[in-house]
Amino acid sequence: MLLDVMGCGLSAERNGDLSPTGFESEEDRVCTLAKKLWDYMLLGQELVKSDVILVLGCHDTRVAEYAARLWLDGWAECVLFSGNLGHFTKGVWDRPEAEIFRDIAVNMGVPADRILLETMATNTGENIKLSYQVLQRYKVKANSVILVQMPYMERRTYATFVKQWPGDKENTHVIVTSPRIAFHDYPSDDVGGLKTTVNNLVGVLERIKSYPSRGFQIPQEIPADVWVAYQELVAMGYDGLDYKMKAT
Repeated sequence: MLLDVMGCGLSAERNGDLSPTGFESEEDRVCTLAKKLWDYMLLGQELVKSDVILVLGCHDTRVAEYAARLWLDGWAECVLFSGNLGHFTKGVWDRPEAEIFRDIAVNMGVPADRILLETMATNTGENIKLSYQVLQRYKVKANSVILVQMPYMERRTYATFVKQWPGDKENTHVIVTSPRIAFHDYPSDDVGGLKTTVNNLVGVLERIKSYPSRGFQIPQEIPADVWVAYQELVAMGYDGLDYKMKAT
């Protein structure tokens, strides 16, 4: 049975949520398993002042807000927003993700002349490769890059960058970061509820496992307990299929 609620809290935080037998409620079990995947996706890298902040487009505008704060705090000289319309935003947004993210950043105080746009990419690999072309076109130094994405995309973003960055990988310092949002706070009206978040986590882990053999990213070791959690979620009906945002 799939849950369709906005968020979750574990039993320790919510007295009375246990079943009469004392076992975890279904929602608590899903949250326990999903948080194991969530924690694995986070790399926990420390920020270092870099040449450019490269923001990969997505359906979560909190990513744009976080990237804007990074620039305002002085972590890089320039910010590049990448993305056309992807699985989650096609048919929902009427402009490229990069343009919407740019507008958010400008409204937060980032000068328009410190922003570059890449508006053709429709997946993570294209975000990386096409953004490199934009940086080359404008002769922007990119010896150090801060990648910004959603929290559960940190690990896959890193693995994709290392595989597909066209530049000098050996001498390019890369950090991946994301909005500081806890798992139980992540679901929202804009990005979907708990069911959606868990499905996305399952889908991302499946790609982390399968994409290296397809040449899309470098391999990442998956701890046994994370894979067991993934398998249990799949058995519970979380198949990782992409969802479509509701048009507004």
